[in-house]
Amino acid sequence: MSELGQRVSKLAELWDLSDLAPYDNLSYNYTLSGYQASQPIVLKLSLDEASLENEITALNAFSDYGGITVLNHQKDALLLQRAVPGTSLKGHPEAIQIACRIIKNLNRAPIPTEHRLPHVIDWLSTLDKPWRIPDQYLGKARKLKEKLLKIPHPEVILHGDLHQDNILSHNTDWLVIDPKGVIGFPINETWACVEDLDNDLKYISDFFGYPIDQVIQWYYVHLILAACWQLEDNLDPSLFLNLARSVDTNASC
Repeated sequence: MSELGQRVSKLAELWDLSDLAPYDNLSYNYTLSGYQASQPIVLKLSLDEASLENEITALNAFSDYGGITVLNHQKDALLLQRAVPGTSLKGHPEAIQIACRIIKNLNRAPIPTEHRLPHVIDWLSTLDKPWRIPDQYLGKARKLKEKLLKIPHPEVILHGDLHQDNILSHNTDWLVIDPKGVIGFPINETWACVEDLDNDLKYISDFFGYPIDQVIQWYYVHLILAACWQLEDNLDPSLFLNLARSVDTNASC
């Protein structure tokens, strides 16, 4: 048995888990579905202990505000409630309306008094490094970042990656999974759930009362930041650069 298999077996015995099966769409973490007694669970193993700690911090903060429940954890493993039926929000006819309601609820979660979560300003400092991104986009994102950070906003704990596949159906409600965990401004949470540019950006502006230019500008900044992270991981940034190109003329400095 492999070292990973041995680790899973030990955790299964420790936490009384059964019927464990890995998910097909694995990325950075090794994630399995199964049961603890009769309760549906998810077991996540990660080599990135700091990221796992941030996820636990965020999920515990979100526990009464729409986050999936943490059942147990160790430094490299996380046992979670499993959303049932667990259908992704993506493709739902009211996806942006539901996502905005979820964001509004998550924004109510108090920031833990003690934590090691990064600040969104730390994330945005990535834009100041040299990247193989046309200056038309990278330079603009840097200018917009400096402008937007001068606008006062309250600070909240953010999911940090709230795309629609990270919102799952649970009974008659919805729960969020896989938070990055970051301190930032409420408007920073909105960009990742955008799917329909013609509708979603305006809906976010109307729902939260944010000026539409700020919604678009933050969206643009986060797209370029995501492109930088793709390059950092030796991945293709084209998706995010193409989206940035789509709103470039509306994201004026």
